[in-house]
Amino acid sequence: MPSLLTTSTLFLQALTTLLPPTFAVATTYVLTDNYSGDTFFGAFTAFTDPDPTSGFVNFLSYENGIKQDLIAATANYDNSSYLGVDHTTPSPASGRASHRLTSKKSFNEGLFVADIAHMPVGCGTWPAFWLLGPEWPKNGEIDIIEGVNNAGSNQMTLHTSAGCSISNQYATPNSIINTTDCDTNAPSQKKNAGCAVVAKASNTFGAGFNAVGGGVYATEWTSSAIKIWFWPRAGIPADINAGKPDPNKWGQPLAHFCGECDMKAYFQNLQIVFDTTFCGQWAGDPGVWGSGECGAKAPTCEAFVKGTPKAFGDAYWLVNGVRVYQQGGGGVRKRGVQVGVEEW
Repeated sequence: MPSLLTTSTLFLQALTTLLPPTFAVATTYVLTDNYSGDTFFGAFTAFTDPDPTSGFVNFLSYENGIKQDLIAATANYDNSSYLGVDHTTPSPASGRASHRLTSKKSFNEGLFVADIAHMPVGCGTWPAFWLLGPEWPKNGEIDIIEGVNNAGSNQMTLHTSAGCSISNQYATPNSIINTTDCDTNAPSQKKNAGCAVVAKASNTFGAGFNAVGGGVYATEWTSSAIKIWFWPRAGIPADINAGKPDPNKWGQPLAHFCGECDMKAYFQNLQIVFDTTFCGQWAGDPGVWGSGECGAKAPTCEAFVKGTPKAFGDAYWLVNGVRVYQQGGGGVRKRGVQVGVEEW
């Protein structure tokens, strides 16, 4: 006759078979922060130091941005927040005026859902929406939207100190893994390359993104992986519009960062960042500038940015909102107070 151990094992196997397949992985996300409408700019501070990426840019304070009509609250933009750049001044001495905003709050894991109607585009631009930790690269960086010049699609990248890498086995059909070592000083990669995944679709970035009315990027950061999804305006899931996001229903992500990396150790206390810089270490790299159509417009990126102000009329962010969710249950709460969730 079978032993008690064998009987118990068979019983547990049978019980596991009967459980719904999502029983062990079901996650409820609770809204903790809603940066939209009149609350958007108050949730961020303006970065006014020199650009760490050596861009030809002058990052403005809120006060100076308002004076120059380069930031605007929601009333003039259909309940969206506008972040523009100077597109009238010829040959600005200290760099073309722009903005870099950093969230006042830091985060450890979560689901970050950004609804963006328009993003900066054009030769010389380097726009990014990202998460950044202190003492870079010790506490990590997650680039959610990033590209330069007239890039045809979005690049998503992790930057860390040594010891974090991703695996090609998590490649998804909608993107290409360019590099797998997230270390900013990886000896086998270009400096600061990180582990980069490039989307295949043109509507994920720049002119293609703007042509479809933008869309939603959702980034799920957990202890085991970092995943990024994108939907154009017409394809945003109903659960996101309703403020009840469920990543289990979204299918394969655009990027799936997972492998030999302790996510808890390499990504800590990250802040949300929106910025638009010009030229710098990527867009202004001679090899990058000269490799596409932008190189035909001027001998260098900086010469183009200095001498062609009207080229930057479309170099602006129009953000409908950013919502941050944390794993939890028992209703939608923020600091113990019920938070209303309006549909986007």
